[in-house]
Amino acid sequence: MPAKKKATYQSKAITNKIIATSRISKQINGTFYTVEFAEERSFPEGVDINIEEEKKLLWDAVNFEVDNQIADIYDLVEK
Repeated sequence: MPAKKKATYQSKAITNKIIATSRISKQINGTFYTVEFAEERSFPEGVDINIEEEKKLLWDAVNFEVDNQIADIYDLVEK
């Protein structure tokens, strides 16, 4: 008699918010600088949400922020 295949559990969780943190460390003129930015986004009930697109947009936003922070540090150090 063949072994019974165990059913794969399917998540029943509903995503109602996502959180992303971006962090970078850079050495500038011999000094290390570390910047970090986090953002949390909540979704309103009853609105059709594309979670994968929302994740991409959130990652773009937090990465953009740390890139700008590093650019600001370069500007300050170069003055």
